[in-house]
Amino acid sequence: MKKLFISILAAAALLTASCKNNNEPVESQPTDEGAAVYLTTDISPEGLVKIYEALGVPAEGKVAVKISTGEGSNPNYLKPELIKLLVDKVNGTIVECNTAYSSGPGNEQDERTTSANHWKVIERHGFLPTFKVDIMDEEGEMRIPVRDTTHLKYDIVGSHMANYDFMIALNHFKGHPMGGYGGALKNLSIGCASANGKAYIHSSGKMEVLDIAKLWTAEYIGDQDGFLESMAAAAQAVTDYFRAKKGIVYISVMNNMSIDCDCVDHPEPVKLEDYGILASTDPVALDQACVDIINQQKVTVTNDPTDLINRIDKQHGIHTIEHAEAIGLGSRKYHIVNID
Repeated sequence: MKKLFISILAAAALLTASCKNNNEPVESQPTDEGAAVYLTTDISPEGLVKIYEALGVPAEGKVAVKISTGEGSNPNYLKPELIKLLVDKVNGTIVECNTAYSSGPGNEQDERTTSANHWKVIERHGFLPTFKVDIMDEEGEMRIPVRDTTHLKYDIVGSHMANYDFMIALNHFKGHPMGGYGGALKNLSIGCASANGKAYIHSSGKMEVLDIAKLWTAEYIGDQDGFLESMAAAAQAVTDYFRAKKGIVYISVMNNMSIDCDCVDHPEPVKLEDYGILASTDPVALDQACVDIINQQKVTVTNDPTDLINRIDKQHGIHTIEHAEAIGLGSRKYHIVNID
């Protein structure tokens, strides 16, 4: 097995080291290897199972597979045919929560603000009847503890989370309008939060009961770093919750990478080539590795990371990772283990 090492501390080397192509990690030797982040360039059902098995942490008990099933007209979400082999292997249930935003007049058929409509989108995107699917906040919500109380007093998640023993955070890495990027930390925080919980995180703890008309105003979303820090705190809460049960692992697929999230109904066109699948037992290391990969991409005729890099920088997206490390969720130091 070939090991390729990336040091996040060697920023200059990361930017200047040569690659054979856009799909090969930069090689360097860190003094501290940090967390293992497994990589395969095989974006296939078999590749997804292989990288899950490489983690060496078998899913036990009732398994929640947290993905984004995608906004109604968004084509970039992880497709059922890609994830089915893994979900079947662990006898998993696809879990989701309702959203906290409106798609605007004329797009009501694509909204996931209510369970009734959310189920229609889930079916339209092929997740029904292929999988067992659970909208975790369909019957209510519950509060779980946060260790970092800088902004949040607790995390508000779907009540059905209590039904699961183990979580696979199956993330689609891409951009995000507010967070800069969406990866493991976003999937754990915003993704597992109830509609009220989403409002609570987006407002940095100011709004505990969703009011769509008020939420997206400067009064509630003016603190960008507070929002990013709230995501990190909520992600830690979900991780703590499952670590106290049977466990949790994190897998990120780097394909169909628009600068917009799967929650955007009409995302910007994809300008990046598909890269691969990464996985780790450390969500901070995993997100850092994905961001580093984007930052090291070369501009070619078919591959342009410029817009995504600018989106992450504009929204200070790296601060979610910085704060997650600062509160003890994981480490930004990592080494890539190429399982190809």
